[in-house]
Amino acid sequence: MLSTFVAPACNSLRWKVYCRTLRLNQLLYEPFLIRNAHQWTASSRISKKPVFTRAPSFGDKVAIIDSTGSHSYKQLYCSSLGLAGKISRALNSDLGALKGKRITFLCDNDASYTVAQWATWMSGGTAVPLYRKHPPSELEYIITDSQSSLLLASHPHSETLEPFAGALGLPYLVMPPTSKLDSLSGSETDFPMMDWTEQPAMIIYTSGTTGRPKGVLHSHSNIQAMIQCLVSEWGWSKDDVILHTLPLHHVHGIVNKLLCPLSVGATCIMLPEFHPDKVWEMLLSSEAPRVNVYMAVPTIYSKLIQYYDQHFTQPHVKDYVKAVCKERIRLMVSGSAALPLPTLQRWENITGHTLLERYGMTEIGMALSNPLHGPRIPGAVGLPLPGVDVRIVMNNSVNTTIVEGNHRDTKLRSDFEGKEGELLVRGPSVFKEYWNKPQETKESFTDDGWFRTGDTAVFRDGVYWIMGRTSVDIIKSGGYKISALDVERHLLAHPDIADVAVIGAPDATWGQRVTAVVQLKQGTSLTLTDLKSWAREHMAPYNIPTGLLLVDEMPRNQMGKVNKKDLLRQFFP
Repeated sequence: MLSTFVAPACNSLRWKVYCRTLRLNQLLYEPFLIRNAHQWTASSRISKKPVFTRAPSFGDKVAIIDSTGSHSYKQLYCSSLGLAGKISRALNSDLGALKGKRITFLCDNDASYTVAQWATWMSGGTAVPLYRKHPPSELEYIITDSQSSLLLASHPHSETLEPFAGALGLPYLVMPPTSKLDSLSGSETDFPMMDWTEQPAMIIYTSGTTGRPKGVLHSHSNIQAMIQCLVSEWGWSKDDVILHTLPLHHVHGIVNKLLCPLSVGATCIMLPEFHPDKVWEMLLSSEAPRVNVYMAVPTIYSKLIQYYDQHFTQPHVKDYVKAVCKERIRLMVSGSAALPLPTLQRWENITGHTLLERYGMTEIGMALSNPLHGPRIPGAVGLPLPGVDVRIVMNNSVNTTIVEGNHRDTKLRSDFEGKEGELLVRGPSVFKEYWNKPQETKESFTDDGWFRTGDTAVFRDGVYWIMGRTSVDIIKSGGYKISALDVERHLLAHPDIADVAVIGAPDATWGQRVTAVVQLKQGTSLTLTDLKSWAREHMAPYNIPTGLLLVDEMPRNQMGKVNKKDLLRQFFP
């Protein structure tokens, strides 16, 4: 629903007054929100307005630095407003009146992505981000499944989407080069205020590790709930500078690494691709702005460690790396896949940082997190974030609740302590629905409104532990329930193993056999007999692999995840 005008033209006197008013409101209100995060996150005080509505208050402060240069908050806002006008005209709509029509866009990891996202929201549309490394069949699937109304491409990808636009009869817009985004500014005057409360904001497609990718529909209030709890718990401020090296079609890259910093006026340095040498260069650079926040998936940390071992061999260089990381960087986070203990320990030895592990999903944003300040237990994912309720439920005839907790309190049935069950989540960040999949949506929630994550978890030592996907990571062998993730953590300590995925191979006698798919370190060899001999010294007997499969390289997606169903189909058709 549209109402009074909120944002004046970018170069008018009214714009300057508007910016000053926004900044004053921010200074007065924000400290209250941060101090009372545990109360407001789950309440009506959550801001439902998208991140871009706060951009004018940050004015000329640098928002994004990419391969084309620096982009201020004002520049991003004005460019987005101009592009929103083009989108609206292409769909014969007034600005802000698209009523959730899907705008599918393909952009590089640079400022063009933010402009496309913000412009979609300003037009009243639902953002559907594509990933440039997906094959044409995957791009077409997302475009058609989301029932897109318009395709939008940043300049380098104009030829990628154009055939789809022609074949599907969709309007198609190409953005100017990222270095010339300012050319979009000036065509629009005022942006109308909207009721964002339950307006659809984004459809993010799942990784497809357990089936065909599903479109996860989030409202603006869902997105803001995700942002605000992380801003509070991870201590985000306008002084932060984050290095962004993740793809922008999943929650990790979109929310944790981009929208969080942009919501508080921080600076985001975006690299077009992950290259370990470039990441190390940025982490150690003495030039302003200096990076002080970094987040990545375990695979990236492993590659950074490999580069370190190959190139930072001198003792004084190692001392320098550790000193700089400890002094300048306030937070390093790992997520999207289980973090191997050897990786965590090695990273701590190199940088002095104990990586903060957390747990989240496309459907819920972040739900559990180790603390910003305080002890972090390796392998655990901490406690619920503000506004998030969690349960662990035993899958028996009555679905017995083992533990239930939130940011302030945990209630545990003492007679079930240490028992595993399915993790359920409830809260304002939980998605609205799987796009056009009402049956799948219904099956994903309990009758009383809890989302079934499909992950097996346990509450132990005062924190939550994720044992793996119930469908593929819990191996039932000879009466034992075995966590594939737990076996993987142990096997990664083997001196010859570079990467491993543990799967449950079908077996007529045992039900499933613990089978290790292994990528060896260069120049090494390993037999099943050797592996078993080593494992007897490190693992419980029932966890020891009875099968070994060697691969040249572990097939992982860009978020560091292995599709174990694909591995099972490949090796055990």
